[in-house]
Amino acid sequence: MDADLFFDLDAPLPAPQRRWRILLRGITARLKWPTWLATLKARLALGGFLALLLGVSATAWQLSARAEHDLLRQAHEREQREVHRTATSVNRHLQELQRLLGTLASQVDASLLDEPLLAAQLLDRSTLAVHFSNVYVARPDGRMVALLDSAGARYPGTSLADRDYFQRMLATLKPVISAPVEGRISGEPVVIFAYPVIQRGQVLAVIGGALRLASRNLLDDLHVTVEAEDQALLVLTDSNGVLLAHPQRGRITKSLADEPRLAAAFAKWRARGPSAAGDSQALAVDGQIVTTAGESIGGWQVWRAVPVAGLLAPVRDARNLAMRDAAVLAIGLALALAVVLHWQFRPLARLERRASALLAGDDTGAWPVASGEIGRLTRTLQHVWAERTQMESFNAQVLQKLGSVMSAAPVGLAFTREQRFELVSAEFCRLLGHAEGAILGQRTQVIFASNEDYAALGPQVGEAFGRGEPYSGEWQMLRADGNCFWGLLRARPVSQGDASAGTIWSINDVSDQVQARRVLEHAAHHDALTGVVNRQGFELVLQSLFDAQPMSRPAALVMLDLDHFKPINDTAGHAAGDAMLVAVAQAIASHVRSTDVVVRLGGDEFALLLPRCTHERAVSVAEKVREAITDLALTWEAHTLRVGASLGVCELAEHHESPAQWLAQADAACYEAKRMGRGRVRMSRPALRVMGGAVTDA
Repeated sequence: MDADLFFDLDAPLPAPQRRWRILLRGITARLKWPTWLATLKARLALGGFLALLLGVSATAWQLSARAEHDLLRQAHEREQREVHRTATSVNRHLQELQRLLGTLASQVDASLLDEPLLAAQLLDRSTLAVHFSNVYVARPDGRMVALLDSAGARYPGTSLADRDYFQRMLATLKPVISAPVEGRISGEPVVIFAYPVIQRGQVLAVIGGALRLASRNLLDDLHVTVEAEDQALLVLTDSNGVLLAHPQRGRITKSLADEPRLAAAFAKWRARGPSAAGDSQALAVDGQIVTTAGESIGGWQVWRAVPVAGLLAPVRDARNLAMRDAAVLAIGLALALAVVLHWQFRPLARLERRASALLAGDDTGAWPVASGEIGRLTRTLQHVWAERTQMESFNAQVLQKLGSVMSAAPVGLAFTREQRFELVSAEFCRLLGHAEGAILGQRTQVIFASNEDYAALGPQVGEAFGRGEPYSGEWQMLRADGNCFWGLLRARPVSQGDASAGTIWSINDVSDQVQARRVLEHAAHHDALTGVVNRQGFELVLQSLFDAQPMSRPAALVMLDLDHFKPINDTAGHAAGDAMLVAVAQAIASHVRSTDVVVRLGGDEFALLLPRCTHERAVSVAEKVREAITDLALTWEAHTLRVGASLGVCELAEHHESPAQWLAQADAACYEAKRMGRGRVRMSRPALRVMGGAVTDA
């Protein structure tokens, strides 16, 4: 449970659904709503309008979407039928052209190949010139015998032997239709129809006809009629996608992949693979209906593309009109609903005015008479108002008694809710130096000496309340004049489990008790004569440093025993000895860091605890301390008193099993320094060595 003195009382953290509600309330609170929209009547009318508008609009949209779907389906079917009919017409006319070539081929004999004039007369008597741009008779070796076009008969002698279609015809002995090639007579792109004249299993001659692609529309040459629409595109390609007929003559013989409106459909068609001749396909392309069908004679493909936008324009116009009519209908119905609601809510308006008058202190008016929900609400409010009047009288009596109790209490009392003071006692104001009127309504943070204390106290109070226990703790408090004091805070929730009910606090000034306790704690862990740490405090620090391994390494321990100290007590007295011990402690403290610990173990024994100190640094510190003690001269009753020191150094290592073992090794090193002649620094190491003249290593 959280204490309201430290936490916002919307806690605990809201669930995801509650977060969304809080966020929505925050957004709506910042919006500037018109005053007329603040009434229930207006909101109901607006809600009805929006519901009607949404319902009619959704219906119109669904109907238009279904109409668009049906229209597109019908358009796909119609386009497939149209492209299939066109492909059938192309196939039928190609068959007719080959039949005409075959009829002429049946009239050719060997004598014509040697008489170009006779060949030209044969071509002229036929009707092929009506259907082809030019017709010709050629020998089996590819040389033209005669050619007939719109300019008349010619005898060019041009060879066609290198043409791919000519070689295929000789190999298969069957009529062929060439791919688009450049005509050697006209220089234009043409498609050649070649028909072999066969005698005794051999090609006797070749009858050919050319259809020009650039100067005339091939579909017109094939006498194919199509049902054209605005923005519709109809093209004819060979099996490889080379354009044979296109409204823009400049695109003839180019690839269909270069046609922007059909490139995507062509790619899908190639990936899917051509269908059987005469079968139509519909290819899904954004914004268009693309259909294609092939014919069986030349392997040509008919392509047709129609924009979808033009097909759907009437449906979308109708949908927009329906949406407009829906808006007009919704507005009209909403206005009618507003009139009905205004009439129905008149008793509620009178009830609102009565409630406002009551809140303003006017209890002279009459309650409105109504039936139904508004009547029940009126009776409920009458009952609530009577109970409120009775409750206010009771609360006034309780507050009067509570104020008397708080005024007589010897401790500071306060009642807080939502992190603000709602009620404070006179003693509370005296302790904090605030006037009662000045502190009421203030945030509770103002009485704490630091923001860090304020933040740290909250979790502790919440944890205690969560266990069902009151809270008690000492904290530094801040008076209005800026001075601080130690206060004992006690807290108890008004209602266990309900943080919104508030918290009752008491505060006592315990500055004297805290100071006395600190003096006792200092005396318990420090030497009364020298002021340095005593043996009890030393053992606590030593154990703490030992337990913090390995993070506390490197660290070193220096044991120090004074040399020639006993003669001072014997000759000059214990007062002189005490003065020398104080001087030695001061000399030691002046040569160590503030984080180092100087210890008097008892008598003339001292110790140094050096955290975060390497072995080499510890030896250097020990040597400086030894020199400072050696140089120390104490004048006492016309005598100069001097002492020396023997020191043992031991670094904290992994092999130390306990603080006692570490201390024993340092003490052994100090004893070894005394044994070897005193005035030395002895190091506890696995191997022993001598450093200089005075510092030796074990």
